[in-house]
Amino acid sequence: MNNSRVAAIDVGNDSIKAIFGELEYEVNIPNIIARDTEDRPVIGIEELDDKDPLDGIHIKVHSPALKDNNAIYRVGNLATKSNNATELDPGSSKSEEDQTLVLLFTTLALDAVKENTFRQVKNVIDANYTLGTGLPLREVKEGKDAGYRSKLIGSVHQVEFLVTPKYQGIKVNIKFDEVKVYPEGFAAYINLVMDNNLKIINKELIDKRILIQDIGGLSTDIAVIKNRNVDDDKAQGFNLGVSESLEQIREEIRSKHGVELDSRRDVVEIITKKNDRNHIMVKGSRTSVHDITDRILLDLAKKQYRLLRNVWSKNSQTEICYFVGGGATVLKDYLKTLNNNLDGYNIDFFEDEKESIWMMANAYYKLITDYVKKAEKQSAEQTKKPVAN
Repeated sequence: MNNSRVAAIDVGNDSIKAIFGELEYEVNIPNIIARDTEDRPVIGIEELDDKDPLDGIHIKVHSPALKDNNAIYRVGNLATKSNNATELDPGSSKSEEDQTLVLLFTTLALDAVKENTFRQVKNVIDANYTLGTGLPLREVKEGKDAGYRSKLIGSVHQVEFLVTPKYQGIKVNIKFDEVKVYPEGFAAYINLVMDNNLKIINKELIDKRILIQDIGGLSTDIAVIKNRNVDDDKAQGFNLGVSESLEQIREEIRSKHGVELDSRRDVVEIITKKNDRNHIMVKGSRTSVHDITDRILLDLAKKQYRLLRNVWSKNSQTEICYFVGGGATVLKDYLKTLNNNLDGYNIDFFEDEKESIWMMANAYYKLITDYVKKAEKQSAEQTKKPVAN
């Protein structure tokens, strides 16, 4: 375990958030990929070594875990510029999509080439990781976490950087010493009540009855917490996220204003930016798209509010519901308005958008580092034991 590096990765539907090692490297990449060919043309004066690798991720991925092996992809920012870019579709299972694995392997390879932690012979790096990650509650309840874990463990997964700034020609062989797959709702609770050393920081929350509504791109999880545990029977996962609404906004902006936005991430930026919120540039003029965003997002907020009402009615002694995740950031104002006008539940949001968006990755980091510490302690104790004659 000594040469294994800790990785905590949240493959969110909008973007992938990852934390490595002793918190020394974080990466956030849009969850978009595009199939490509080996010889991506380098455009004009694009000097490869002067550019940020994250803006030019061009890779070939070899892994027995993939349905489509040895495929070549543009990933993240580079993929947004392709006309065949794909984002995860509503109704898809995160654990069964090649796209989830491609993004997972990409972030690990980016860490491996950046940190010089591992053995490198010529242009090949052999990287070992202890991974903490998660899946939506619905998929864990269906038992898909075991299949997902077994795809990762026991195989070598290779990422080869093709026309990528700074890293062109490098191959990274990724192996996992351990993979822990956590349910996303449980992870949100851990993050609420504990710090990075798993010391309790929110004592007042520990014995409360809490709901945590985690709104993602493709799904919503509502965790039910009582007696310091997640009640798996009462917790629910729903196939309702913000992706479809973002896609609808993108489509309406295109048909009404003739403006093509690269990805859902661009739509999120328009909705959440500090200045000029809900405005776009049309032929150089600042133009409001409030009418489009308000109508579509209010409709989604009403659906999310119905989910809350439904779960709260079955857990009537709940004291507070926390809304978390990227979707909660997008819908915050609409949900607050609905709640004020309707039932007036005790609900709360994270005012710090970064905290809400990074919540899952932070939780996985806390959980996986705790696992590593316990495993190391156990192994040290076993080493100390005297051998019986």
